[in-house]
Amino acid sequence: MNPGLKRVLVGVAGGFVTLLGVVALVAPGPGWLIIFTGLGILATEFAWAARALTKARGIASRAASSARIKKEHQLILLAVGTFISLVLLVIYYEYLR
Repeated sequence: MNPGLKRVLVGVAGGFVTLLGVVALVAPGPGWLIIFTGLGILATEFAWAARALTKARGIASRAASSARIKKEHQLILLAVGTFISLVLLVIYYEYLR
């Protein structure tokens, strides 16, 4: 695949996922998780997205530390949130579309 075309496709896909996350912030849904996923997609091709993702991880880590949530519990919460998000996506695509 042409590197320029790949960069454009990654930009469009990552931008779309990030915008979905912004919409999910005001609508019911895991907004921040979707935004971080979109930034992760963008970070594969764009250095600015990698820096933003690193900074966001640091902020989230500090917030979790100040809330005194143990690392094991953070991982459990992340896994549960991801699982619930996937289940809701499957339900939406299978039954509500």
